[in-house]
Amino acid sequence: MPTDLPGEHAVRKPGSLELDPASGEGVAIEETPRLIASNRVDGTPVYDGTGRHLGTVHNFMVDKFTGQVAYAVLSFGGFLGFGEAYHPLPWKALTYSTELGGYVVDIDPADLEGAPTQGPGEDPFSDPSFGGRLDDHWGGRKAPTV
Repeated sequence: MPTDLPGEHAVRKPGSLELDPASGEGVAIEETPRLIASNRVDGTPVYDGTGRHLGTVHNFMVDKFTGQVAYAVLSFGGFLGFGEAYHPLPWKALTYSTELGGYVVDIDPADLEGAPTQGPGEDPFSDPSFGGRLDDHWGGRKAPTV
């Protein structure tokens, strides 16, 4: 699956289930050096650019039509599940750090004040203007380089 990263190219025919045609490795169900299963992303730590722990990935949302991850729902604050705040953040704003074993996002906890939130069981995208408010708040933020 090519991305805009330098030097990347397709290594298999579209629609193939092989991860590595040379070795014959088949479909991954947990984790590879490049891929991770969705159930393993939930609970992954999230850090700011200085390495300070901010919270965890609660889940992520996938666009049903494009198959792309649209945003991550990050859980900040609280204790034992009480008082947590859930903030959708554009997926492109996160980058994975192998050193930290989690995602890094270029935000300060103060950036979360006034940020769009999502409560348990809520579907904020049922409001057609929510996506625009999300984009306006985060301003098309890109992932930091680690």
